[in-house]
Amino acid sequence: MSQKTATHSNDNPFESMMSRFDEAARILGLDEGSYNVLKSPQKSVIVSIPVTMDNGTVQVFEGFRVVHNANLGPSKGGIRYSMDVNLDEVKALAAWMTWKCAVVGIPYGGGKGGIKCDPRKLSKGELERLTRAYTDLMVDVFGPDKDIPAPDMGTGQQEMAWIMDEYSKLVGYSSPAVVTGKPLVLGGSLGRVEATGRGVMVSTRSALSKLGISPVGCTCAVQGFGNVGSISAKLLAMQGMKVLAISDVTGGYYNPEGIDIEAAIAYRDSNGGTLEGFKAERISNEQLLELDVTVLVPAAMENQITADNADRIKAKVIVEGANGPTVANADEILNRKGIMVVPDILANAGGVTVSYFEWVQNRLGYFWTEERVNRRADRVMKTAFEAVYAASQKHNISMRIAAYVVSIGKVAEVEKLRGKFGI
Repeated sequence: MSQKTATHSNDNPFESMMSRFDEAARILGLDEGSYNVLKSPQKSVIVSIPVTMDNGTVQVFEGFRVVHNANLGPSKGGIRYSMDVNLDEVKALAAWMTWKCAVVGIPYGGGKGGIKCDPRKLSKGELERLTRAYTDLMVDVFGPDKDIPAPDMGTGQQEMAWIMDEYSKLVGYSSPAVVTGKPLVLGGSLGRVEATGRGVMVSTRSALSKLGISPVGCTCAVQGFGNVGSISAKLLAMQGMKVLAISDVTGGYYNPEGIDIEAAIAYRDSNGGTLEGFKAERISNEQLLELDVTVLVPAAMENQITADNADRIKAKVIVEGANGPTVANADEILNRKGIMVVPDILANAGGVTVSYFEWVQNRLGYFWTEERVNRRADRVMKTAFEAVYAASQKHNISMRIAAYVVSIGKVAEVEKLRGKFGI
């Protein structure tokens, strides 16, 4: 049909996502009605947020919240604070959340939010006023049964605590289940901090198993050394893998004998949050991607692997810790080279899985041990990997498109069963 043959710009994150969506829709034989419904966000909210700054002036920030789909359950997705936030990016990330929740089988739809700001240039007081004002404007969007925010780039436990507190004031009762990623004392879940990186590790082990490769002694490079990258690197090293390179905004750090990840994390934490000056051979983030390693984990930003560098990638397996690290026009090159790519909507879904566990515990008023959280999250990730791998074998397609086939198939089925077309 005409919609599915439209060309998509790979520079635009929403269009890049749609090019994968189109391919999966074709394999599924998705009818035109379902296609048109699922490609479009159900709700896009843009707000202007006036904030009194510390110097007494009033600055107006632009905020977004997109609910892509809420048919499997309340929409779920993070809120990012970044100068790069725009509606197209938030729409793409919200759609990714829909597919991510569906692929791991948790009862959520997809949402995403953001505020266009530089949090590093705001005082704690300014951040609090900004966060509370955003929550005030989104009170009709948020809700434990409607739309559940979480931390993302530039936000963390403190921002979630402010959102939970402000929302609770507005509705007149304590509502810890309105957000996830909260501090433990406010109803956060054990295991949440390591959840995304742990999911990357489980996905890596599953992929290596399919290829008949033991993790013990095989090599790895991890791009990005924030929460996801550093914990992925630590847990992969604990599996016996040799991490040859890591990187952050200051560049890449390479050691052919392997990097001591615990030491690197300790160095970063005592060095203002960066690896600047870490004792290892300096390389660029771009060079890290092209190292001769068994496993590559891009856990930094979007659009790192492109048609320009995909042909130079030597890894046998790519496990996407970040959202959207591979541009759509690089997929064909990686497939041709026989590289197994565990896509973002599967590989980094450990975070939303444990966010779901946090929400469940908040609703129960009963909290699990970390061992139970990890055991259940590992089981979810392994089951999801097997389902996606089976779809890739059945249709002779890449793991990325198979993940979209699995997730879109579920959401389309629910859409039809609920029978909401034209109502």
